[in-house]
Amino acid sequence: MIRRHLHQTRRQFLSLNKWKLRVVFWGGALTIGAVAAIFALVSVAADDLFHRFYKSYPYLALLVPPFGLALIALITTRLFKGTEGSGIPQAIASLSMHSNAARSKVLSLKVAFGKILLTCGGLLSGASIGREGPTVHVGASIMYSLRRIAPFRGKDITRSLILAGGAAGISAAFNTPLAGIMFAIEEMSRSFEQRTSGTLLISVILAGIVALVILGNYTYFGSSNASLPLSSAWLAVIVCGLLGGLLGGSFSSVLIFGSRRVAPFARRHPVMLALICGVLISLIGFLSSGQTFGTGYEEAKRLVTGEEPGNMAYPLWKYLATVVSYLSGIPGGIFAPSLSIGAGLGADIAQWLPYAPYAAIVMLGMVGYFTGVVQTPLTALIIVMEMTDNSSMLLPLMATALIAKGVSRIVCPVPIYQALAEAYLKKPETNVNSEQEKNS
Repeated sequence: MIRRHLHQTRRQFLSLNKWKLRVVFWGGALTIGAVAAIFALVSVAADDLFHRFYKSYPYLALLVPPFGLALIALITTRLFKGTEGSGIPQAIASLSMHSNAARSKVLSLKVAFGKILLTCGGLLSGASIGREGPTVHVGASIMYSLRRIAPFRGKDITRSLILAGGAAGISAAFNTPLAGIMFAIEEMSRSFEQRTSGTLLISVILAGIVALVILGNYTYFGSSNASLPLSSAWLAVIVCGLLGGLLGGSFSSVLIFGSRRVAPFARRHPVMLALICGVLISLIGFLSSGQTFGTGYEEAKRLVTGEEPGNMAYPLWKYLATVVSYLSGIPGGIFAPSLSIGAGLGADIAQWLPYAPYAAIVMLGMVGYFTGVVQTPLTALIIVMEMTDNSSMLLPLMATALIAKGVSRIVCPVPIYQALAEAYLKKPETNVNSEQEKNS
């Protein structure tokens, strides 16, 4: 029995076809890492360019969001359908689609290219969006497209490709390999399958290595040595968990409800909707002195590192700007803006808890709000720890994340990406059920 098993294992290892599949798959993971790194560099440049333009010509810059978003919406509807929003709902929805024709509408190299181009365009237009969710979509699209150059067959391998591509995208986007694995388990699959585990690990490692080589060994929000012993942190943990879960859950509920309400108008007048949302983004940006434009990365980094005190109104303005940006229908994610809102919330809470280290409360606010939005506590915990290069906050962050998830589930019973994926599957244009094309 053992000898026969060893013989089968040896045959699989030496199989030429198996090695061809491995090489193609590894090449896909390496490609995801390189594309994600380039995406990161271009998106940062686009975000920085808009902010510099705003500082030089503030009133003229207010004209950019309305016309920029309208142009992006026009290009999206005419050339790149399937790229709208963060892309994570499309990746999740593709796992439940029964035909390759339906999957190809949301997972393709054309979609990946359009996602990168239009997300960067959104940042160049001042929208409150991020690149992390879109990178998941790009990664899943690249990996799924490998079917065209290698004989990947079957439902299980298709699922593995999509999950591995999404996990590699998160790993490369945040430079957080563990977060990539946990996100695939917690959010995209909601379960851990043994057949998928090796695929996930290899893709995450290879994509992470390539991104690391291109971008260097960096921490997303800098380094923080803040610590908060759990024995004296119970009040901060409870407050950040409750408020983070409440506000994060309300944010998800607003996006889910708002997406359903604007869907009929968006189908008929996508450009007009984007124009209206662009006007609102400019108005919010004007009222917040320009703080709400873009990803919010710089604002969050300054709060985490303690470079400047928080603005009490910043979380509210950023909250509104991110909601409006998402409802506009342009490609763009909510990860970075949500972390920025959470950092602002933590900074506000810190002013009422002077006994605790400021940076520590900012981190608790980040993990509390982010967990409230996506309802994936382990992913949120790992992302914040890896992005700030701080493991001493493990227990307070974990406790905050668990409280935030419990509160968020009361406010928003269905996790945001799951709800948006279900809504996406109900769209007429994605309801393709050709029996001849099922899992070919």
